[in-house]
Amino acid sequence: MSYPIVVLKPKRSESLKRKHPWVFSGAIDKILLDEDAEDLSEGDLVEVTDQNEKTLGVGHFAEGSIAVRMLSFKNDTVNADFWERKIQSAFNLRSTLQLTQSKTTTCYRLIHAEGDGMPGLVVDIYGSVAVVQAHSAGFATALPEIAKALKVVIGDKLSAVYSKSEKALHKQGEKGIEDGYLLGEAESPQIVLENNLQFEINWITGQKTGFFIDQRFNRELLKTYSKNKKVLNTFCYSGGFSVYAIAAGATEVHSVDSSQKAIDLTDRNVAINFKDCQIHQSFARDTLKYLNETEEVYDTIILDPPAYAKSKSAQHKAVQGYKRLNAKAFSMIKKGGVLFTFSCSQVVDRKLFENTIMAAAIEARRTVKVLHHLSQPADHPVSIFHPEGEYLKGLVLYIEE
Repeated sequence: MSYPIVVLKPKRSESLKRKHPWVFSGAIDKILLDEDAEDLSEGDLVEVTDQNEKTLGVGHFAEGSIAVRMLSFKNDTVNADFWERKIQSAFNLRSTLQLTQSKTTTCYRLIHAEGDGMPGLVVDIYGSVAVVQAHSAGFATALPEIAKALKVVIGDKLSAVYSKSEKALHKQGEKGIEDGYLLGEAESPQIVLENNLQFEINWITGQKTGFFIDQRFNRELLKTYSKNKKVLNTFCYSGGFSVYAIAAGATEVHSVDSSQKAIDLTDRNVAINFKDCQIHQSFARDTLKYLNETEEVYDTIILDPPAYAKSKSAQHKAVQGYKRLNAKAFSMIKKGGVLFTFSCSQVVDRKLFENTIMAAAIEARRTVKVLHHLSQPADHPVSIFHPEGEYLKGLVLYIEE
């Protein structure tokens, strides 16, 4: 099949030859359309070539600064077989990670956008249900094919495919997209396992696809620093860190989130795992207000805020927010305490984040040591050709004095 051709300007094809998956609008020289085509539409498949019309690959076209998101660096035909091969490759990786057959962890990420060569698509697995999220018009159009390919690859272990793309696409101006089942049906919420701990997942009403799977390894690490400790989990959402801290033998765990809905979910997850738990308290409060007003003193604090910046223009404001939040945590944590602090803002890179945390430590006049540099787990892979894909940054810090 032939596609409209996007021809790049001279000397603007090197990034694609290095397999970077984005073509910026400023790199485009011209677009060659079929005689009967008037113009390109958002989400159309295109072939990208250099000045000599040598094929560099195929991708989805979009209006905006990122004009093409590459699906292949070959002259591929994007059809059912193409999607099956893509998803099978991603499934093979998760099999290598021992996630597809695990009896102790029944939720994981199967497709991680650029990390799996499918920019604009996320697929999370919850038991026998795949929850797909399209972040581009191209993948919104391809969702029925994606659902069929998921069934081919996963087989009878997949009972349903649910699309939760409406909110993500509406933010980009895509209308007429509604959430719903693409294949089969399943009851929601359901209980899934993560490292043998139970969590209630509601992919219909929950945030993102229903759970923040990307903190799995970091939650497990928290157990090392929770036994016999008083723990504060802020921006707790579903209480993942809180459940792990209780499981590790914490003496007291407090969960804080500005959303009462999140606090209710946290309380349910604690109750599911620990009958008549007496050491957990939850507070529907703004985190910074809670930190400023509480007289509690903690051994271990988790700061896992939502993205403070989603565009470059908001970077400075985000940095100030991270600094203020961490400085307050530093000022109130016990000597010998441990701070888990995170940023999921893609425009705040690791170096800037770590410099910001250092500035917060200086402001709070605490002596701090770095114990761990944290990131997203292996089922959220980062392409070596697309380092921007490392969105989750974290530090585990020891407050010496």
